[in-house]
Amino acid sequence: MSQLQIHANDNVAVVLEPAQGSEAGRGHKIALTDIRIGEHIIKYGFPIGHATVDVKAGQWVHTHNIKTNLGDILDYQYQPAQTVAAAANKSCPTFQGYRRPDGQVGVRNEVWVIPTVSCVNQNIRLIAEQAASLCKDLPNLDGIFAITHPYGCSQLGDDHNTTQRLLASLVNHPNAGAVLVVGLGCENNHIAEFKKVLGDYDPERVKFLVAQEVEDEISVGIELAQELARYASNTKREACPASELVIGLKCGGSDGFSGITANPLVGSFSDRLLVCGGSTVLTEVPEMFGAETILMNRAIDRTVFDKTVQLINDFKDYFVSHKQPIYENPSPGNKAGGISTLEEKSLGCTQKGGTGQVTDVISYAGRVNKKGLTLLSAPGNDMVAATALAAAGCHIVLFTTGRGTPLGTVVPTIKVATNSELFNRKTGWMDFDAGRLLTGASMEQLTEEFLQHIIEVASGQATKAENMGFREIAIFKNGVTL
Repeated sequence: MSQLQIHANDNVAVVLEPAQGSEAGRGHKIALTDIRIGEHIIKYGFPIGHATVDVKAGQWVHTHNIKTNLGDILDYQYQPAQTVAAAANKSCPTFQGYRRPDGQVGVRNEVWVIPTVSCVNQNIRLIAEQAASLCKDLPNLDGIFAITHPYGCSQLGDDHNTTQRLLASLVNHPNAGAVLVVGLGCENNHIAEFKKVLGDYDPERVKFLVAQEVEDEISVGIELAQELARYASNTKREACPASELVIGLKCGGSDGFSGITANPLVGSFSDRLLVCGGSTVLTEVPEMFGAETILMNRAIDRTVFDKTVQLINDFKDYFVSHKQPIYENPSPGNKAGGISTLEEKSLGCTQKGGTGQVTDVISYAGRVNKKGLTLLSAPGNDMVAATALAAAGCHIVLFTTGRGTPLGTVVPTIKVATNSELFNRKTGWMDFDAGRLLTGASMEQLTEEFLQHIIEVASGQATKAENMGFREIAIFKNGVTL
């Protein structure tokens, strides 16, 4: 059996290649020493739970003999940790981006057709498809796309406001060179109300259509989309510094290698980008539970620490208010891949944030407004979290996975495989192989290669999800639907 002990203090190792007949498969844990009932199981140098029975050295350690140590709402003390910056002597690359009149920079120059309400979802699909066909020869245009969603009417209170704010953030996204907003006319989120949330906008870049007010909304919409496409095509790619990049950090379908390969690689990239003055965004708040103090103690000041505490406890209150267990995680796929408890999942998950300081905490549907590592309030659900990252202003989402997923959202989504077997088997899904860290590639070498790949995507190279046409969004919902 080939195995890996991650930290010198660990009393379990991760199986790289199982012995014939072994219960512990690839990515699962085996005990390095005898562990008595009640003793901590240590991985990554931290407890990930405690033994529920006596475990002998060499035995499989998983959900049948380990239980979480986590409780409910906690009190936290600010204990600032010394952060380790990435090497400052590395060169900072440029990418070919689109500089907008308001100073923002995009990595795509697309026309987005966004509905205020789900009733016109099919209408905007027809508008986008037909306009894209008519505009396919325009220079500097990366496509015309419909962005559908199920809401915009029959929502109350916070849910209604959340839908409006998230859609407004997408309208203002720098990857959209121009936007057509299409409403029905009788919805709660009708265009006159939506404009109040949207605020100031450039009428050359953003146009509106109310379907009930015209005879043929498809033909009118196609004309407006063509006009917007011509406007967007006037912008050309130009050299932009890496400091302009805002990159979202996400994982899904994690396995026992996520915290060993892909997530640390993304964390190493995050540190590298922060040194260049860029921004990264970490979300999936329930998957911080059990590792939250690591992030809290990297807060740049007491104010950010307090906001991080509120971020964690607000999400725990959300679970409690719905009478659900706070630690109902990991998922069946995570468990099949070797993850046993939420602490283990969180300690792997939060590695995507690297070692840099946490400079800000923002609410769901909020926008990034500070350089550095930002924490974003959103659940762990893949599509909801990826959408929240896009709405926060992320140009690209880095999505690590050990089980595999075809998922993509409205911004380029780079899928990073935790193991080479997955990368080689799902070539239509996966963009980058972090599994090479298990077969001799150094973290420094792979970080530079990964950085170059991200620069190429930022400069126009399509991701696998873009090639497949995956451009989904999902909006967080908490309350009553009429």
